[in-house]
Amino acid sequence: MSLATLNDRRPFHAAGRFSVSGAPLLFALAGLIVLLPILRLVWEVAGPMAAGDLTALSRVLTSKMTWRATGNSVAIAAGATVVAAALGVPFALLCGLTDLRGKTALAFCLILPLMIPAQIVALSWIHLAGSGSPLLKPLGLAPAPGTPNPVYSSAGMILVMGIEHAPLVFLALRAALRAVPRDLVEAAQAAGARRGRVLRTIVLPLSLPGLAAGLALSFVAALGNFGVPALLGIPAGIPVLPTLIYRRLAGFGPSVLPEVAVLAVLIGAIACVGIAAQMALQARVDARVIGGSAPAAVLRLGRARRPLEILCWTVVALILAAPLAALASTSLIRVYGLPLGPETATLAHYATVLGLDQVGRAFTNSFVLSGAAALLLVLLAIPLAHAMAGPGKGGRLVRAVGVLIELPHAVPGVVLAIGCILVFLKPLPLLGVSLYGTLGIILAAYLARFLSLALRPAQAACAALDPAMEEAARACGAGPLRRLRTIVAPLVAPAAAAGGVLVFLTAFNELTVSILLWSQGRETLGVVVYALEEGGSPTLAAALSVVTIAVVVAVLLAVGWLGRRLPAGIIPWRG
Repeated sequence: MSLATLNDRRPFHAAGRFSVSGAPLLFALAGLIVLLPILRLVWEVAGPMAAGDLTALSRVLTSKMTWRATGNSVAIAAGATVVAAALGVPFALLCGLTDLRGKTALAFCLILPLMIPAQIVALSWIHLAGSGSPLLKPLGLAPAPGTPNPVYSSAGMILVMGIEHAPLVFLALRAALRAVPRDLVEAAQAAGARRGRVLRTIVLPLSLPGLAAGLALSFVAALGNFGVPALLGIPAGIPVLPTLIYRRLAGFGPSVLPEVAVLAVLIGAIACVGIAAQMALQARVDARVIGGSAPAAVLRLGRARRPLEILCWTVVALILAAPLAALASTSLIRVYGLPLGPETATLAHYATVLGLDQVGRAFTNSFVLSGAAALLLVLLAIPLAHAMAGPGKGGRLVRAVGVLIELPHAVPGVVLAIGCILVFLKPLPLLGVSLYGTLGIILAAYLARFLSLALRPAQAACAALDPAMEEAARACGAGPLRRLRTIVAPLVAPAAAAGGVLVFLTAFNELTVSILLWSQGRETLGVVVYALEEGGSPTLAAALSVVTIAVVVAVLLAVGWLGRRLPAGIIPWRG
């Protein structure tokens, strides 16, 4: 027997899930994708400061508009987080702990606002609450003509963003509830504890870390939201940091990059404070348990089940069905402001908007960008997740890589967009090619921002793999790449594909990043919807929004149907 064969017969954990030399290369590639824009942004601010040049920093920090926008951003994000908690927590408890019927359909409807673009969510509420509302006007409930739309306010922004981000609280808390040991709940019930006491003394304390994570995600998402403040805040004269950055960059171009970089670092710092508060809370709460299984409908609702089901679907009708119905009605009326009826209904707006060159170009660009991002990230996520699930999965390097990958998705999108502009504004070294003003810069931003979305399902699938299969293949002489190609990839591919679909849907309608990176001829779908509404074509914007929602829902339903064969937890609305 050769020495090489003897060396290759070491234990599987020593051989590693992926080759020892391959894992650091994957980690370096992932780190380069996600860190380069953020480090460049930090250097844009820290470099001049180190050299003693405080001009841009002083100009931004002494501006009253900066602090007005900062105060608005924090207050509105905090308010939206409260609304998100008020919606997400009860629904998570009902869907995660009780015998409520139709929980999968209810969870799908709750998650839908997160999948629909922010600008379309805002647009639907504008048409629902305005004086020309096709739903409220026939009922006599619409505001009087000439009066401001009530959603053009801080309260309107808080409400809409709270509804949009409630799924983040719902998903995080429901995942935590699944980890609550069933025997603890049943023991409390056997001892005579009522439902309220079980929730207060067992369920909520154990799920507090998950709730904290959901609240932090909601706060950061609201802080960096552009679509809602752009459509509801700008008309009301309520500046927030994302819209302030957009308006300065759109008005003055690259000449104000040093100033908007300071603003981007400021909003990033606020987001990091929110995340740090979440981590501090989780560190102070010891919610660890030994053993246990996920509680499946352990709390019987009894006679309260039917009233609670009616209440849940009524809430869904108010926060989801009513705004979308108003949006669809607006897309069908001949002239905005008229009531919808047989004499005023038309499909002409759909024919007009789908015939526009910029719309066709935007659909093509969005499909290409989101499809390319999904494909590339899935191809990277499978070997990366496999390497992170290897023998060093608890090591500092793997944990650090995990944190870095989450960073671009955790910080507001404008932070990443400004970083990408700074990185790609000048031609790339050695290549002499500039990505600024091309689809390439948007694709680069998507790769950095959505890597974590593609990685999570792949990590879950890799963690469930039986190491014995790879050990057998290695014993037969299969190398690391062959084991990855013939064993790991086929088994992980379904979950990775689900992550790719999530990336596709998120990138397909993305606005916060692309609004700062697009150029003429490189519009994305989210940019065109926003431009149509801002350009005074509400019926065309509504028609394009309805088409976009139809695409999103069709893809989600297809994923849900195919996802029945995937492990639990891969498809977020399935139990």
